[in-house]
Amino acid sequence: MVKRFDLELLNTLVTAVEQGSLSAAVPILCRSQSTLSEQVRKLEQQCGVPLLVRGKQGVVPTPAGERLVDHARKLLALNDTAYQDMQGLLLAGDVRLAITDYFRPDWVPTLLRRIRGRYPRLRLHVAILKSALIEQEVTAREYDLGISMVLPDVVPESFADAGQRRLLRREPLCWVAHSSLELTSSEPVPIVALPASCALHRYTMGMLESHRRPYYIAHSASGVAGMHLALSAGLGVACLNASAVPEGLTRIAGALNLPRLPPVRFHMTSSTPAVSALVAEVRGMLARSAR
Repeated sequence: MVKRFDLELLNTLVTAVEQGSLSAAVPILCRSQSTLSEQVRKLEQQCGVPLLVRGKQGVVPTPAGERLVDHARKLLALNDTAYQDMQGLLLAGDVRLAITDYFRPDWVPTLLRRIRGRYPRLRLHVAILKSALIEQEVTAREYDLGISMVLPDVVPESFADAGQRRLLRREPLCWVAHSSLELTSSEPVPIVALPASCALHRYTMGMLESHRRPYYIAHSASGVAGMHLALSAGLGVACLNASAVPEGLTRIAGALNLPRLPPVRFHMTSSTPAVSALVAEVRGMLARSAR
């Protein structure tokens, strides 16, 4: 007889994989880590195969785990759609979203896929923009929601009204490079960055200049993905927020006489204090996923 999966157990598995560890899934699922471990154990017992590989860096799905996560996402999305339909919540319409590409670039595609899976009638319009432009465009109601990065020297109250903005997360700024890059503290630092129109570029260069650390622009990329490619090729050093640092790069802590940098903040801004039910649902999903 075919056994039926428990959706709660599947949700725990998916969340743990997407967050990278059981401990990171705790605040999202509002369960203790021991409870989540037990739920994964039950799921593995039901499947008869290991689903997760546990290590110091978190959890990684096994091949069987990857297949089940793919099935689980579809089942959870179908469950949400069925529930919303029964509650009269099968929302439909357009949501315009602007995001800085510094914001969790490896996670955003998964997040957008989950939003579309939960709201099949949703028409999602996404733009990747500079943070300063996001604030302007959302305030002008060109977009319903915006996720922007706020630098340490910027006062957030200068943007939208406080009632339209919420703090999503804080992240440290890191100097990163590929391990193949060989430099000494006496050499000018080759910098990989976005163009000078980028606020983080200007802030980072200002910090280097104020600390009298010689540098030169080795590569100017059009986006964070381009920075990743240049860094992986060993072309230089970059300043990135923690969630924008891909695997394969080394964080340079205190090396090369580079200045220490304070954390940045990511804010989500709404075009109006009172948003539609559909925008409110998407905003809630973004807020929960950003923890």
